[in-house]
Amino acid sequence: MESKLLKEREDSICYNSKNKNKKMKCDGNSVSGSVSQRACVYCGARVVLNPITDAFHVVHGPIGCAAYTWDIRGSLSSDSENYRNSYSTDIREKDVIFGGEKKLAAAIDEIVAEHSPKVIFVYSTCIVGVIGDDIEAVCRAAESKYQIRVIPVKAPGFSGNKAVGYRAACNALLNLMGEKNAPTVKGINILGDFNLAGEMWIIKNYLRRIGISVVARITGDSTCEEIKKAPAANLNIVQCAGSMHYLANQMKEKFGTPYINVSFLGLQDIKASLTNIAEFTKNEDIIRKAKELILTEEKEIEDILNYYKKRLSGKKVAIYVGGGFKAISLIKQFRELGVETVMVGTQTGKQEDYDIIKELTSEGTVILDDTNPAELEKFILEKKADILVGGVKERPLAYKLGIAFCDHNHERKHALCGFEGAVNFAKEIDLTINSPVWKLI
Repeated sequence: MESKLLKEREDSICYNSKNKNKKMKCDGNSVSGSVSQRACVYCGARVVLNPITDAFHVVHGPIGCAAYTWDIRGSLSSDSENYRNSYSTDIREKDVIFGGEKKLAAAIDEIVAEHSPKVIFVYSTCIVGVIGDDIEAVCRAAESKYQIRVIPVKAPGFSGNKAVGYRAACNALLNLMGEKNAPTVKGINILGDFNLAGEMWIIKNYLRRIGISVVARITGDSTCEEIKKAPAANLNIVQCAGSMHYLANQMKEKFGTPYINVSFLGLQDIKASLTNIAEFTKNEDIIRKAKELILTEEKEIEDILNYYKKRLSGKKVAIYVGGGFKAISLIKQFRELGVETVMVGTQTGKQEDYDIIKELTSEGTVILDDTNPAELEKFILEKKADILVGGVKERPLAYKLGIAFCDHNHERKHALCGFEGAVNFAKEIDLTINSPVWKLI
């Protein structure tokens, strides 16, 4: 029986047509009851802040909130492993009635006594928003008592989405940065890479090879002291626009730091990003080194990618990821491998993202904003996709439908960015799409 779409969802779905200028309904809260694939506000905040290696995180809420996001990023560290811990005030019925502020203050006291932290992030979750605990007052009191940074992250909300959480995290980062108290230096901040499987190290190595220094990594493999130095950089590069575009705009307004969007996913965007970063410096030596790096790295993987392209040409992909910028890069990357995108959606895309997606995809491609499992199933079957690219919540759906799956979310354990990541990506797509198991279904 054909599934029917909710009327409220009609403006968030379209079939691509070059002759139609339909505007997508996007960048809003999820429809109540639609079982959206989005995560909650608190989760959005936590995934941005979690990779700061020496920060401590206190989740003021039920134990389930802390369990939900424990070690949520596949981020790697070259420093402390503190970020892998999750602390909770374990709010229960008694605390809901009488308030949980004293319990939160006691939790902070305990962490300070046992671990001597430099920075503690305190998250308010849904139930705390309902009962009205003043976590800002508790954090101010703790800062005064211990002379360390204790930063509130206001992330309650039933009807919001993780994009709201991204902004809450960015506000916490601005709080940590404070005011600009050092002169501008020749160096950049990397915004929106979370060092999944060591990807921050790959990007930083490219920049080192072309002669560009990195002031702060925000937030993959970063430290609290490093982030405090971020206002001194003379450029921000934004890898994940969904989570960090707000921070880039705020830093431009507050510190005068310009920014450019980059992507190190897929050859086309890798080359464009390295070129744009080098050209921003107006340094001929850096521009020359960038061109040499691109030629060297591309030549090294050319034959390997051509091998996988022959095996993948003509296949069809359905994409559902977090941000619009990642979806755009994936469409290009699949096109480099001869794979057609027949369905594409995002959790937090904006109108300008969908306008670009329309230009990149073929007539009839299904474009979705903030979708749900029923819609994903409907359009995957309708467009006869061979593979679904998504996150942990989409994996069971792909296997249920008997098609291949690629995990492009933050739980993965192998790098997909950079030139070596392009090879890893092509290899993974080939292994799953051309697996013998599909002949048995």
